[in-house]
Amino acid sequence: MNRPWFSSYEEGVPHNLNLPDLLLPAILEETAAAYPDNPAIIFRDRAIPYREIQRRMAYLAAGLAVIGVQKGERVAIMLPNCPQYIEALYAILKIGGIVVNTNPMYVERELEHQLRDSGAETILALRDFFPRLRAVQERTPLKNIILTDLDDAFAPGVGSGLRSDPETSEYAGLLQRGSHLPLPNVPCDPEEVAVLQYTGGTTGVSKGAMLTHRNLIANVLQSVTWDRQAQKGRERMLTVLPFFHTYGITSCINASIYQAATIILLMRFEISETLNAIDRYQPTRMAGVPTMYIALASHPRIRESGISSIKVFSCGSAPFPMEAFKKFEELTARKISEGYGLTEASPLAIANPPFGKRKVGSIGIPRPATDARIVDLETGEKTLPPGEDGELCLRGPQVMKGYWNRPEETSRTLRGGWLYTGDIARMDEAGYFFLV
Repeated sequence: MNRPWFSSYEEGVPHNLNLPDLLLPAILEETAAAYPDNPAIIFRDRAIPYREIQRRMAYLAAGLAVIGVQKGERVAIMLPNCPQYIEALYAILKIGGIVVNTNPMYVERELEHQLRDSGAETILALRDFFPRLRAVQERTPLKNIILTDLDDAFAPGVGSGLRSDPETSEYAGLLQRGSHLPLPNVPCDPEEVAVLQYTGGTTGVSKGAMLTHRNLIANVLQSVTWDRQAQKGRERMLTVLPFFHTYGITSCINASIYQAATIILLMRFEISETLNAIDRYQPTRMAGVPTMYIALASHPRIRESGISSIKVFSCGSAPFPMEAFKKFEELTARKISEGYGLTEASPLAIANPPFGKRKVGSIGIPRPATDARIVDLETGEKTLPPGEDGELCLRGPQVMKGYWNRPEETSRTLRGGWLYTGDIARMDEAGYFFLV
């Protein structure tokens, strides 16, 4: 297969990857061992070191085992951006569970569909969401509801009881109980499913993309090898992307923790709060979407802010209007690296090199170990030459295992080793891709 994009790779970026046989929690464990006192998270103006996040993850994993969570069970997380999300993500995976990301904004109908489709019997949620959970509980497999408050991010785990009433468990109680128990040793394989990420995909029907440990580890390595100038243990990631999407999980959690970076964690994108965080903590990296960058460029404080500390701005999820794109770069004297991904690819697949050759208006070139091609719309079998419009197809270690309990849709989307994205695009002679 011809891969013209290799000639545009920055020096030191590998063409392929040697993927280690790692489970996702290993990246937290290895970083906590090597950088125990480095701040892992800054949340609500308080820093939490890596050793503390690792300790609480282990306690939570043991606590989840106490209430009966076993290997292969689906466990939903319904939280805003907060440290508990990160702890829960790795704790569930540590005991062999499968994470089901649940949008905190879901209405009862959407929540019921996801819980029934995934078969999740346990959910970790913010206490404010309990009325919605109670409303759908009888119509879903849900048995265990674990509630947390934002202050639990700093609580060591108090009290000996697990349940505040017969229908719920307390997050702090699970931590406290787990602190007295050994961490369960649950053998897992990197090819096993780690996350069920629900998406409309190419048909509009909400379904769970099965992302394995290997898929997610591959996407981490594709991210960190792409950013050659990042220094392990010295970067600070401004995190405003929601964690219930894979863009936030890969770019802001997994890749950051692999790099021993500090996650400057905001619950949501609010312009004044974001600018205050930039001024105070001087992040070096930011992943966002066009609306965020447009809002920043339109704010009167942008010229006086400390935004110049950010060396890499990554952007995805939607097209960036050209006028706004140029305005942001003029105001910040920084380039935006536009890219492309989708849930079924964990999600990162194509991007402009952050410091190398960039083509404004393109989504960039395939990342390491990723192939891309354009095929005809009639049969989906003929690879089209540069300059012609067709369906964008992807191949790589980050591509999902399939859709949960949907073999027919899986066979339509994964064909001959390729992921058919449903997006219309074209490739130029240099291997840069443009969405149509």
